[in-house]
Amino acid sequence: MAAVEITWLACDLRTGRIAEELPAMRATGALSRRIGSVTNTSLSLDLSGAPLEWEAATDPARTLLVAVDTATAAPLWSGIPLPRVGGSANQVTFTAASSECYLDRRYAAYTGTGVDRSAVMAGVAAPLLTDGPPFVIDAIDTGSVMDYTLAEEDDKSILSVLQELDGQDGAPEWTVDTVWADTAQTSVDLYLRIHPKIGIQPEIPATVFDMPGCVADYTLTESYESGRGATRVIARGDSQGGGRASSAVHTADDLLAAGWCLWEYRYSPGAGVTDTDQLDAHAAQSLALMRTGSRAWTLQAAASAAPRLGIDWALGDSITLAVAAGVSPRHPAGVLVTARAWGWELDPAADRLTPILLED
Repeated sequence: MAAVEITWLACDLRTGRIAEELPAMRATGALSRRIGSVTNTSLSLDLSGAPLEWEAATDPARTLLVAVDTATAAPLWSGIPLPRVGGSANQVTFTAASSECYLDRRYAAYTGTGVDRSAVMAGVAAPLLTDGPPFVIDAIDTGSVMDYTLAEEDDKSILSVLQELDGQDGAPEWTVDTVWADTAQTSVDLYLRIHPKIGIQPEIPATVFDMPGCVADYTLTESYESGRGATRVIARGDSQGGGRASSAVHTADDLLAAGWCLWEYRYSPGAGVTDTDQLDAHAAQSLALMRTGSRAWTLQAAASAAPRLGIDWALGDSITLAVAAGVSPRHPAGVLVTARAWGWELDPAADRLTPILLED
């Protein structure tokens, strides 16, 4: 399989249309994505190889930089250059934030009663469709409904609300995918996916990372730290009128009966959350995620030998890690585990691809 080489395209942020190809642009750090999160990367443009209109094509807040796999033509990452730094040197440097960052610069008001949770998040995100980048909202119902009110004077960004809502029991996941807007590949759209689960999760994934094979090494991180493990959770809201809203006590009674100790976790899911139903949904989701702790697998694979990112697998997909017996001292009998790609990092210059897998 060919090495992963990136072609950088400069697009108009408002329309998504390609303005320039930037062959002298290089990422000086890894590209990365996470479900429901903003990621950043550092970039450098060598002016001796830049097009004449490079300045307009990389204008902060006006442009979108898109990383495309040269061999497959799959857009892998897009980001908005916010600081641009250059002077007498031949290099201009940028810090670009992934397209999700724009959600933190738009605000919303919303009211809904008995609305599917995905529709609530789509309604909160609706202002993105006016005077913004080429967003397309792709929402799939969860089958779970809620009441939600967001006032203009609450001054909550769309990003903060989506991150607040996705922490509730029954909530969908979300991410922003960069996709070609036309078959001629002259412009891109930004699809805000709001799905019960991002990606594809078959019982037996076709995507396998193997060792020996494309995986050079891996790390399994198991944690029961505060915020990662608990058998009892309470979510607290803001104080109002001398009192403080609270969820019910959510306890993993089955684990306690099986001999686990009581590990308590109390937290506030976000400013302005006072509805007890929402607090209960937060506490229920947190307990479901933390009851037996977290298990995360970080793989270091050769990008040129691994299943191709953007073609064979994508963010949120289930992936199998297959480690042969006798290869790993940590797992002498070998490993065969399926987990979801909650995030990834790609460093084309180092031929390194790093899927980050979380077990459900």
